[in-house]
Amino acid sequence: MGVRGWLKERAVKAVERRLPDLDARSRALTVRQNEYGFDPFGFHRDSLKLVVPIIRWLHRNYFRTEVHGIDNLPAAGRVLVISNHSGQLPFDGLIIGAAMFLDGQPPRMARSMIERYVPTLPFVSFLLSRWGQITGTPENCRRLLNDEEAILVFPEGARGISKPFARRYQLQRFGLGFMHLALQTNTPIVPVAVIGAEEQAPAVNVKPIARLLGAPAFPVVPYPPFFPLMPLPVKYRVYFGEPMEFSGDPDDDEEVIEEKVRSVKNRIQSMIHLGLRGRRHVFW
Repeated sequence: MGVRGWLKERAVKAVERRLPDLDARSRALTVRQNEYGFDPFGFHRDSLKLVVPIIRWLHRNYFRTEVHGIDNLPAAGRVLVISNHSGQLPFDGLIIGAAMFLDGQPPRMARSMIERYVPTLPFVSFLLSRWGQITGTPENCRRLLNDEEAILVFPEGARGISKPFARRYQLQRFGLGFMHLALQTNTPIVPVAVIGAEEQAPAVNVKPIARLLGAPAFPVVPYPPFFPLMPLPVKYRVYFGEPMEFSGDPDDDEEVIEEKVRSVKNRIQSMIHLGLRGRRHVFW
């Protein structure tokens, strides 16, 4: 074992001593792994243990997340978790994953479908794969569903995180890919509504810089450092809805698939309205 491996092992053991509940939850995950502890996409429990203390602090202390309806998440088996997307940077995905891992009984691992441009960023591809996140291609998603995993999908994609602040909590166009996969693999869909992320980094999208960098958006916020490296300490509220089952031919006409997608989108929009109606304040 090299110095790097020895340091990682020491760090993992320190986390296990300080936070034994995280170790127990990590061991409770159902993961298809090889003799070295890696799954086919590079996920490793020890790498997850190193980052979960930070995620738990964000979830419990910084965003003070209220989680509602977590029992609607199936305890086992394949599932597509479909959520609204907002906030410039994907802290909403991180908090949904934290709720599934830290609040779920039993804990579940959210395998997020990330945008294809993200792995081109330095170090990001390696780290995200170690933490269980994968590039959002239909084949990757299908393989994980066949392995009975829980897949987190944001059908709005970059349209959700880059929309103007004036259009907060207004769902953008949903892609149809998740519904094709749900029908192909007979997978239930759990709709999720996230309240709070829209206000975490009110920004203006500077499109010329985004095009120059090849990114879907380049947000600028009206306070230093003017790029949303750290979100505002808004209060998150995450609502897990009852599972939705769909049947039919995955190769149906797009109009038929769009109608099924519209029913999921409408359910999430209704959950958003209810969440906003019950919210007292953005920060508490």
